[in-house]
Amino acid sequence: MDVLKILEKYYPPGDHAHRIIMGHSQAVARKAVELANKINDSRLHPGFIYEAAMLHDIGIKFTNAPDIGCHGDLPYITHGYLGHDLLLHEGLPVHALVCERHTGTGITLNDIDRQKLPIPRRPMVPVTLAEELIAYCDKFFSKSGDLFKEKPLEKVLKSLSKHGEEKAARFMNWHRFFNRIN
Repeated sequence: MDVLKILEKYYPPGDHAHRIIMGHSQAVARKAVELANKINDSRLHPGFIYEAAMLHDIGIKFTNAPDIGCHGDLPYITHGYLGHDLLLHEGLPVHALVCERHTGTGITLNDIDRQKLPIPRRPMVPVTLAEELIAYCDKFFSKSGDLFKEKPLEKVLKSLSKHGEEKAARFMNWHRFFNRIN
């Protein structure tokens, strides 16, 4: 599979959104593949990790986020399930699940109900180790400023804590697992 060809189908080279998604996705993919190789767990296939990390934010094009070159009509929170639907259409159902489940540390039914989120009412929480790894790595990289500069752990935790201590606790569990020494 040629992930760059898929991305360029939806994000034409030269567009601001293309620069953003490519930079962000490359940073996330680099960290995710590095950790997958370091961990050496049979559930983590570096080829899949690379593909899914490169495609995890493909749904941003449909959102109203002009600062990153996206001029759609929908709120940014919808990008996960929209990317899921787009990748299903592309014939990539497992990659699609990564899109849907990578936002924050996952979106629960309680999150959807409590915050009245404009997304389908279904759990969108990482289930597989690969989904957790990509969601974890995604939190370290922004889509503004230096796309390749990794955020410090403390900044990631502070941001997640705004959405509930359980989000920060889930992230710290991932942090301990993905940074263990074999």
